[in-house]
Amino acid sequence: MKQVWVQIQPWDKDLAVAAIESGADAVVVDKGCSGKVKELGRIMTVAEDGDIVVGKDVVVIEIRSKGDENLAAKADRKAIVLLRLPDWAIIPLENILAQRDRVMAEVKNPEEARTMIGILEKGVCGVVVISRDPNEVRKIVQLVHGLSPKIELKTAIVKKIEPSGMGDRVCIDTCSAMTIGEGMLIGNASSAFFLVHSESIENQYVAARPFRVNASALHAYILLPENKTAYLSDLRTGTSVLIIDSKGRTKTAQTGRCKIETRPMILITAEVDGRPISVYLQNAETINLVCPDGQPVSVAKLKVGDQVLVHLEAGGRHFGMKISETLVEK
Repeated sequence: MKQVWVQIQPWDKDLAVAAIESGADAVVVDKGCSGKVKELGRIMTVAEDGDIVVGKDVVVIEIRSKGDENLAAKADRKAIVLLRLPDWAIIPLENILAQRDRVMAEVKNPEEARTMIGILEKGVCGVVVISRDPNEVRKIVQLVHGLSPKIELKTAIVKKIEPSGMGDRVCIDTCSAMTIGEGMLIGNASSAFFLVHSESIENQYVAARPFRVNASALHAYILLPENKTAYLSDLRTGTSVLIIDSKGRTKTAQTGRCKIETRPMILITAEVDGRPISVYLQNAETINLVCPDGQPVSVAKLKVGDQVLVHLEAGGRHFGMKISETLVEK
């Protein structure tokens, strides 16, 4: 998820409260002000004596010339480069983003924040809000935290549906409510995921649980924020997970708990672009995949030849991180 820091220089209590209440990731303050921030709430501080140390963890560079641009591009790769753009020049920022990651930029309003997040498609890793208006701060934090990269979804054709005995399946209960068409990307392989629908559907058997995705068996992969993966068995309270809708739009949610229970399972195999992919799901009428029109389809009603939404990737994974290598999973 993109980071949002709020600059509070000079100190302003109302601005700090707005940053904390809106869910900002950190506040930028003068030396000696971190204690004032901590009295108001739990949030990271960026300062010479802060949790994130200016001059060590973050380097501030004002872009006024080509030399400044080169300095930013070559700065310590472990540090975050915070750019100040006095004349709001986009080209220098594009040049820097093409050469390095971990770049943040100052913004004054939601329009500037949206531009920064979308530059060269990948955008900056975060923004620093320099507005002194608490309401503007809240708007920008909400906007940026709601902007996540879209994920390409493809249509797969169901080829086989097989009851597969008992297995330990994982329910992911999040701190967020999901709606029709939303779920998580789950699969047997780290490069092929089915869009498994949330339990946001009312039915005659059980009340809706819009915070939940009944995912798959312990071994399955889940696609996480920042294009990382994890085994379902790795998820814990506090793990950030990725919610995806049928249009590929994404947002981040926090795991409240994971429930692991032994249940009857079903193996669903599909094909897309000549490539076979599969996922284990609980064999129950309340478990759904997603059709191309965004509507859920229960595994109890799913038929060979039906179309469902999936996401494919190339390459392999090393401890959840995407790498370029030849990898066959079957």
